[in-house]
Amino acid sequence: MHSQRNYDVVIVGSGIVGLAHAYHAHRRGLTVAVVDHADTIAGASVQNFGHACITAQSGEASDYARAGRSHWLDLAASAGFWARESGTHCVAKHDDELEVLRQFAAVRGPEEARLLDRGQILERLPIAADGVTGGLYMPLDLQVDPRQAAPAIAAWLESSGVDFHWRTAATSFDTGTVHTSRGDLRADTIFVTVNYDIDRLFPEYAERGGLLRCRLHMMRARIELPTPLPTPLFTGWSLLRYSGFDDLPATTDVAARLAEQYPAYTALDLHQMYTPQPDGSILLGDTHVRDISTSPFQSEAGFDALITEAKAMFGVAAIDVSERWQGVYSSAPDSEFLRVEPIPGVHVVTVTTGIGMTTSMGLAQSSLDHALAQPIVTSIGVDA
Repeated sequence: MHSQRNYDVVIVGSGIVGLAHAYHAHRRGLTVAVVDHADTIAGASVQNFGHACITAQSGEASDYARAGRSHWLDLAASAGFWARESGTHCVAKHDDELEVLRQFAAVRGPEEARLLDRGQILERLPIAADGVTGGLYMPLDLQVDPRQAAPAIAAWLESSGVDFHWRTAATSFDTGTVHTSRGDLRADTIFVTVNYDIDRLFPEYAERGGLLRCRLHMMRARIELPTPLPTPLFTGWSLLRYSGFDDLPATTDVAARLAEQYPAYTALDLHQMYTPQPDGSILLGDTHVRDISTSPFQSEAGFDALITEAKAMFGVAAIDVSERWQGVYSSAPDSEFLRVEPIPGVHVVTVTTGIGMTTSMGLAQSSLDHALAQPIVTSIGVDA
């Protein structure tokens, strides 16, 4: 237990959004505490693809993703976790998918989105040639190791002077005070960054925003390929997943065709994507089911779909699955972010779709700017 009870900033939740707030507060020279009911980071921040999908965002999410990119790279160097400026490829397997990619590239320009013909995408990727019509490369996207990044950031922040109160549950709040299971912590500024568990602390705001838990089928596998998969790989299903594609005229054509051609996959809310990992394995995912409470039971249908489509994508007879899991993140129907100040000085900040890794660093910087209304006054070894 820490004897200190008074801080400039207290953050409830040690997921990537909470850690990003701690990072930016500490950069300002503020005293910071992080409170979490668990003894380690075990939620959505380690259950994901480790993919900062910067280019395919729009609006507010795009602003946060772009603003946070340099912070991810700085933190990887400072905290010592694997990261790379990989970019992302997207393969088109139908003319309507290729038309979406053409429209996207025309809007974004070659610095962000480079259209590839069929020969170019097949030269770059170890995928089966059947049905491929072309592709796209988005060079700004990043990768981190999802199992390593958040724990490494927490360890580095703790070694740099941020206090972590593990196995400590926040129970209620007043202006200037977090009441916890181990006593009160006081701070002028409090951030509550507990993802879907916001409905356990401020249920009225979760209900008002339609907050749900979105559960996913995900797996890790080894696939025998002639060359390693060089970057994260999107597919036509990805064009229905990210807001950057939403307003393109051809996207509705893709959605209609996939729904007609693959009704079972549409019912699973499939997102077929692949991210290569430092150890040579590939993360496969995902499906989406939204509930207030997550069922502990998961059907094989989602895993069967992922395996079937992976075999077809890479032209292999089998894949070696080493892990399966049910990822969970918060979801809301009308917004990608939930931010409210239910009590003066207590700021709820939640990402309400699966872009927490992508937007966390820029979102937290904006939250601190808004809540503290002061410039950065010091540095802790990274560029201001």
